[in-house]
Amino acid sequence: MGELPLDINIQEPRWDQSTFLGRARHFFTVTDPRNLLLSAAQLETSRNIVQNYRAGVVTPGITEDQLWRAKYVYDSAFHPDTGEKVVLIGRMSAQVPMNMTITGCMLTFYRKTPTVVFWQWVNQSFNAIVNYSNRSGDTPITVRQLGTAYVSATTGAVATALGLKSLTKHLPPLVGRFVPFAAVAAANCINIPLMRQRELQVGIPVADEAGQRLGYSVTAAKQGIFQVVISRICMAIPAMAIPPLIMDTLEKKDFLKRRPWLGAPLQVGLVGFCSINVSKLEPELRAQIHEQNPSVEVVYYNKGL
Repeated sequence: MGELPLDINIQEPRWDQSTFLGRARHFFTVTDPRNLLLSAAQLETSRNIVQNYRAGVVTPGITEDQLWRAKYVYDSAFHPDTGEKVVLIGRMSAQVPMNMTITGCMLTFYRKTPTVVFWQWVNQSFNAIVNYSNRSGDTPITVRQLGTAYVSATTGAVATALGLKSLTKHLPPLVGRFVPFAAVAAANCINIPLMRQRELQVGIPVADEAGQRLGYSVTAAKQGIFQVVISRICMAIPAMAIPPLIMDTLEKKDFLKRRPWLGAPLQVGLVGFCSINVSKLEPELRAQIHEQNPSVEVVYYNKGL
């Protein structure tokens, strides 16, 4: 068997992203929870394979399937821009088990004030780690900025949850089940812009189709952060809006009434890159791009998670 060719584009996903199946296979692979079980040595091996291949060096004896496996292991544990290893619970591979557990508990323990405060705090602590670990670009964030975003989001989530909880006391029980979703939505509107405020000040990298970095754009940062806020809220709808409807029905049945301890497990069980036209960028950056690459009309940026 000959050496692996160097023309495999591992900068892009393995599967066609213009199809639903291709996108699904890509994200299922990146978020595979089994990657959490990989050792530091295995992660380092994958990083070396990927970085060497990008530098034009093929690891001896490696197959194309092994190269793609290394690429997805690398993507699941390392930041795409800085290359630094992400803390365990902030990795893409941790999203499914962490979100299932936290969301299920928020939806289960929403009746008493102490548990509401505790699980909203846990959720915002997790979100702060995820937001920092998957921030766009290599823009640094200070400890003060990190602390401000964390405290503000946690306060906003808890205040929203407790405020709505008091307002729904005299409403049907089903309405109260949606309080955690409202709190999460409010916190996302606070947490994400604050956590990534540095990007709003200095911008995020924009690149051409070939991946060549052209400069930093505040406009792209604003658009990217807005997209993340909306997508986070929409992503929470299936997990935080549908289970309350199901649980409200199940808890009226004798089966669950006799087994109230099944509530939490049942709740848990139920539970990319963007582009922007050059014409919409800042005048200085637009002029710089036109001077370097007059034919470039669209640039690309990583909006972050």
